[in-house]
Amino acid sequence: MKAGIFGGTFNPFHNGHIRIIKHVKKKYLLDRIFLIPCGYPPHKPGIELASAQDRFEMVKKAVTGLEGFLVSDIELTREGPSFTIDTIEEFKKKYPESEFYLIMGSDAFLDITTWKQGNRIFDQVQVIIMLRGKWKNYSPIISFIDENISKEYMFDESRLVFSHENKLDIMICKVPRIDISSTMIRQRIKRNQDIDGLVPLEVKKIIKAKELYI
Repeated sequence: MKAGIFGGTFNPFHNGHIRIIKHVKKKYLLDRIFLIPCGYPPHKPGIELASAQDRFEMVKKAVTGLEGFLVSDIELTREGPSFTIDTIEEFKKKYPESEFYLIMGSDAFLDITTWKQGNRIFDQVQVIIMLRGKWKNYSPIISFIDENISKEYMFDESRLVFSHENKLDIMICKVPRIDISSTMIRQRIKRNQDIDGLVPLEVKKIIKAKELYI
């Protein structure tokens, strides 16, 4: 069983999220992807967050009926900050039969050395890095690995194999350009502008009913 782990604040979850996770799932033949709204993101202090329960409900409603997408509250029920390495270890214990892939954006990857036990992540799961928007080539990622992780690596098209105690793979996935962001949606809501087409209808209903981001 090949399973992806895709976490984020999802504040709010939007159509761009859906499009890219569908793309990654299809490209890597993943059987399922776990979507994980984070509780308290240690790398995003001061961000205007909807409540954990509201964000969980938005993601859950958005993927209802989409085959192979599951929502987990694992980081919402855990006390304290949300650390990716803790989530990975819990998932591996809960689903020992699964081969896990951590899905992350390129910007998040370039910050990984500041994460709690960030280097251990490569020992636990395979990593899929999504290239979006401004990213035209792989050189920033290769340079980052060379400077921070390992000077022994091989690059072949969209697959990067490097030496980190053992030989490990990173998959680099170019995803469709999507001009939607959670920040933009929150700003539009504050300006009383329409968000049709930016979020799933059920997400819009929750935002309106709970008067979020106003």
